[in-house]
Amino acid sequence: MIAYIKGIIEFIHDDTIIVDVNGMGYEIFCANPYAFQDSLKEQAFIYTYQHVREDAIMLFGFKTEDEKHLFTKLISVSGIGPKSGIQILGGANVNDFVAAVEAEDEKFLTQFPGVGKKTARQIILDLKGKLDQNLVIEEKPAKSTKVYQPDQLHEVTETLKALGYRDSEIKTVLPTLRKETDLTTDQLVKKALALLFNQ
Repeated sequence: MIAYIKGIIEFIHDDTIIVDVNGMGYEIFCANPYAFQDSLKEQAFIYTYQHVREDAIMLFGFKTEDEKHLFTKLISVSGIGPKSGIQILGGANVNDFVAAVEAEDEKFLTQFPGVGKKTARQIILDLKGKLDQNLVIEEKPAKSTKVYQPDQLHEVTETLKALGYRDSEIKTVLPTLRKETDLTTDQLVKKALALLFNQ
């Protein structure tokens, strides 16, 4: 099992990054490949999960140990495979996702691709009380006078799509937006547009 890879990020695509390790290029599927944009052409450390099936061997990559831990728990749920798991991570903050599972918030969980009410309920049944035990939680959100609404990013994403932006473009600004705990949805949309305009 390949637990991590350390090498030069040579290319970033919509779904993958290509990492050069001593002249060998590893293709790694990521929730948000553009999160590694600041390490392009530089050495980076990527946590990985190696998925083996009859017709393929695939590597899935993560910036933090928490993301990898959540991914491995997600794919243990009936009905969620690696590709579904990585899509969920692409639209979820780890802390928000854990909080939603603990609160049995089916509405939050069903916003992700391929997650209907049945799968959301299965996630809660299988994972409630089991996610935060081993999490490192590297970044705790700062205290704020405003309660951050997890589905805000979903609303922002849908608004940007309606304005004609592609998923690949939207993914580049999500990491920055997740850090903004004091903004309304409208303010998040304006900030996203400003970020996209300056790319």
